[in-house]
Amino acid sequence: MFTSPLTQTSPALGAPKVQSYSFVAPPAARNGAYAPVTSAQQYRPSTATAASPTAAVASGTKVPDALTKASTKVFNEAIMSKYCGQRVVQVFKEAVRTGAELDQPTKAAVAKGLFTWARENGATSFAHWFFPCRMGSGAVGGTLGAFKADTFIDLVWSSDATIKPFESTFPAERLFCGETDGSSFPNGGLRATHTAAAFTMWDRSSPCFILDNVLRIPCCFVTHYGKCIDLKTPLLRSSDAVSREGIRLLLNMGVQGAKARSAKTVLSYVGWEQEFFVIPADLFKKRPDLMACGRTLVGQLPKRNQQMDLNYFGPMPNKVSTLLDIVEAKMLEIGVPMAVKHNEVAPGQHEMSPIFCVASASCDNNVIFMEICTNEAQKLGLVVLFHEKPFAGINGNGKHNNWSVGTDSGINFFYPGKNDDERLCFVTGIAALAWGLKEYNELVRVSVAHAGNDHRLGAQEAPPAIISLYPGTGFEAHVDNIISGAGLLDYQANKQKADPGCCAAEPIDTNVEDRNRTAPFPFCGNRFEFRAVGSSQNCAFPTTICNTVWAAGAAHISGYLESGMPLRDAVAVTFNECRSVIFTGNGYSAEWPVEAAQRGLPNLNTTPLAIEAFQSPKITEVLTSMGIFGTDECAAFAETMYENYNTTLCVEVDTLLKMISTDFAPAFAKDLATYKDAQFLAGERTSLYPMVLAQADKLKSLMASMPDGLAQEAAFLCDVIKPQMVELRKLVDAAEGLIESSLYPYPTYENLLYTHHF
Repeated sequence: MFTSPLTQTSPALGAPKVQSYSFVAPPAARNGAYAPVTSAQQYRPSTATAASPTAAVASGTKVPDALTKASTKVFNEAIMSKYCGQRVVQVFKEAVRTGAELDQPTKAAVAKGLFTWARENGATSFAHWFFPCRMGSGAVGGTLGAFKADTFIDLVWSSDATIKPFESTFPAERLFCGETDGSSFPNGGLRATHTAAAFTMWDRSSPCFILDNVLRIPCCFVTHYGKCIDLKTPLLRSSDAVSREGIRLLLNMGVQGAKARSAKTVLSYVGWEQEFFVIPADLFKKRPDLMACGRTLVGQLPKRNQQMDLNYFGPMPNKVSTLLDIVEAKMLEIGVPMAVKHNEVAPGQHEMSPIFCVASASCDNNVIFMEICTNEAQKLGLVVLFHEKPFAGINGNGKHNNWSVGTDSGINFFYPGKNDDERLCFVTGIAALAWGLKEYNELVRVSVAHAGNDHRLGAQEAPPAIISLYPGTGFEAHVDNIISGAGLLDYQANKQKADPGCCAAEPIDTNVEDRNRTAPFPFCGNRFEFRAVGSSQNCAFPTTICNTVWAAGAAHISGYLESGMPLRDAVAVTFNECRSVIFTGNGYSAEWPVEAAQRGLPNLNTTPLAIEAFQSPKITEVLTSMGIFGTDECAAFAETMYENYNTTLCVEVDTLLKMISTDFAPAFAKDLATYKDAQFLAGERTSLYPMVLAQADKLKSLMASMPDGLAQEAAFLCDVIKPQMVELRKLVDAAEGLIESSLYPYPTYENLLYTHHF
């Protein structure tokens, strides 16, 4: 059982305990954590209750010790055991593993225990919390979940009163199932107004929790016919594929160690690193582009921005420090082991991340993190920006997914291990991943494709759009040796010593391999870090695809083994088939795209290209054969991606044109009037300002010639409209350097990035 390193004494339970975090057990490993010491500062009065962290800040007192309430608002295994009994817990855990439907007495026991616990902890409502296909977008708060709150009440049906009284209750059927309208959510044609029914059902692998007196129940979201119209259902299907193909691979490998023999399931795990900007709310409200698009469409960089890396791991601004302390406290309370917070490279940019856990729960945790950040920032007069590129010219935001695959018995397919069985699993597991990345390269790329991420990928701050695998230079050499006939166990995962060369600090063991920040899929010692994930998107879909390609690779190797091929030869053949996807060089170099093309790796550098590739027969085949999507679900998902991309770009264009016509044009006129009696001082203004308006008119005319059809519209927006927006922006930004500062209609980058620091 994976446990948080946090211990606490719960008044309800009476004794100190280690808080278990999930119903499933990941390998005993964790990411390193850097946690700066922070302090609470006084801010304007808050509407929060006196018991809340925000209220403590408002009253000028220190934010309470977050560890004292850690895991008090999550219905984890220990809480379930107390309120439902150990027998129910065992039946429940087995059902999660096998997919079995619980019998009615067990469902009733779970619902009763959950209801009792929730009411004791102040919950008055419950909500089925699900995750529509909203993809990455510019919306404030990132890709949030959806829910409606239902009060814990029902009529007393046994009463013979004409107006029946109501009572506080929580019938079991309300825990496990809900119904709502599916046609008003992105669905790719799987729902319509006259065929609108959709249902939510509890994802039993992700624990319920209480936030703001509402019991959140993480859920799948499917149509009347069981078709998925959400991001969680494919993730859970991919988790089943990982388990099915992982156990199959273990059996075919013939490893006989205790861990291998006792493995009942294979699980995937995620530990996310969430980047974001924090800016003042009053200035945010004065920027129509930030309000509508989540990013600035115009704006010059301040003269000092990120040139000297002064912000990275520097002291955190007091207001931001307080916000992140509050967010950390609320996340810890609902059972999410937040472990890291620090400044990022760009001014105004920050990062937080938790210890990893099972993928389904981890992805839920990331969505609720974005929601809590958004809500708590409002109370402090701040706004959190999750867009991948809120500000041009400085680093954007990513969401690095630290992803691994391992058995419930403790074998990690991405850790070199301590015995031969584990080392065989390590080499074979990476072979499965490499084959999946090579064979379904386009699928991995499309998992991170959306309008916001197009601004970030390949921009010398994030991995390129070319998907490759970095296992380390030492392991790369091992791959070549295996292909040439060497044994699978010849790789020596020896850590080196880093000696500081002074008496005060002692030498330390380094990682097995060096770190490559230019790679989209680098090895990190016991996991791979998918670095191309966009900050605003739900990390469920990228994780779904990671799971899918690994499961497909595992199935591929199993096919060789089941035909009688020895394990060494099967791994060697597999590595030979996918050798071209392994790259340990500089992914930022100009030479890499050329070399990647020679290797046969696609460079799908825009979202429309990625979506087009998603619709290929090969991609449909792997998604259907692994049980992730049906054929109709594949088509529907492509449609929702196109709709998201097209809508995002159209909103940006409309916003930019309005900013030009209603704010910049009047400002230009006023600025020119200043020089009516001294034309010689006007300089470039007399030519530049009309050029801005002319280019805006050109953009408007181009939009009027938009072709029909989702794919055609997306290509037009990408290839014609975006370049015109860039040209228009260049002129507007040049004008910012000329116009009288008091006439510039919006808060500048300098205002947005720095004023909340003081």
